[in-house]
Amino acid sequence: MNVYVRELVSSLAQAGVRSQVYVRRWAADLPDVVDVEPGFRVVHVDAGPHDLAKESLPEVVEEFTDGVTRDLLEHGPVDALHANYWLSGVAGHRIKHTLGLPLVSTFHTLARVKAEACDPEPQRRIDAETEVIGCSDVILANSPTEAAQLRTLYGADPSRIEIVPPGVDHAFFSPGDRRGARAALGLGDHPVLLFVGRIQPLKGLDVAIGALAELGDPDAVLVAVGGPSGADGPAELARVQRLALERGVADQVRFVPPQPHHLLSTYYRAADVTVVPSRSESFGLVALESAACGTPVVAAAVGGLRTLVDDGATGFLVDGRDPADYAGHVRRILADDRLATTLGDAAVALARGYTWSTTAGRLRRLYADLSVRSLVDCAV
Repeated sequence: MNVYVRELVSSLAQAGVRSQVYVRRWAADLPDVVDVEPGFRVVHVDAGPHDLAKESLPEVVEEFTDGVTRDLLEHGPVDALHANYWLSGVAGHRIKHTLGLPLVSTFHTLARVKAEACDPEPQRRIDAETEVIGCSDVILANSPTEAAQLRTLYGADPSRIEIVPPGVDHAFFSPGDRRGARAALGLGDHPVLLFVGRIQPLKGLDVAIGALAELGDPDAVLVAVGGPSGADGPAELARVQRLALERGVADQVRFVPPQPHHLLSTYYRAADVTVVPSRSESFGLVALESAACGTPVVAAAVGGLRTLVDDGATGFLVDGRDPADYAGHVRRILADDRLATTLGDAAVALARGYTWSTTAGRLRRLYADLSVRSLVDCAV
């Protein structure tokens, strides 16, 4: 989501749309305002202790909302609000009615979708999402699957849903020399599987480790880039480390802490295949970035991944969570250089259709349309 906001706002600025991004102050030494580039400003808002745990953020939404409202009143009018994630949606909903502004909402993940994937969220989140969806003037969906979920799970008005997929920065994420990438990362000439994502049950690192074990190749390596996230993150990290030990592949799993976004391209280029076994995924930026680098993806057949992976043409989709199924597709790619090249070339071609400038262009037109529409109303 951080990548989405940063890349989108940068592209909007380049398209002539001035934006202010409001974020909670998470460290004492952060300046009040950061001008990232012309037309792209970040405003830090005081709301709760700086070291507040993610799980406690709902308790400071009202304070955050008050701070954003004060800043908007002090520094002049804006044309629209764009909330990212449900907590920002709660803030945006109140500000909409306070200042009479249209509200655009992007949720990135949805509580009821996560619940279907056995990752339940608190009822207050479900209630908040339902309320925000009911009063948003535009609801952005990253994929047709997410649009359908908004309609069926939340009763969203189809006329207010716009499918606007994210993009990928092709200046960073593009094909490159695999041997050079491996040398830079200290990897040798052996099969390399890649997992990129937060270490939490939703992302399915356990499935990737199981797939490595099912592969049965003592030379293969799984590089897992990411760190524990959320209240269950540390426990999940310990669990997958135990799993690797139990399955006899502990020495073949390389845990890498979260990396600066632009450096991920080196990992994608170094890999033979990227494994994306998420339980749910509204879009799946990892799959798109891997495709842009020419690395085939073996992914769960869920959410936006169904759009980003053309099964059998750019990679493979897997129904269910059996590691043996993932291993079977990985094995095919590793065993057939011609297939790997064909999949990689097709993945690059597919990824070229996703650019941030296109996303920003769509949103610029949507924002302009909102200025002449009557606001959606709701009981508040």
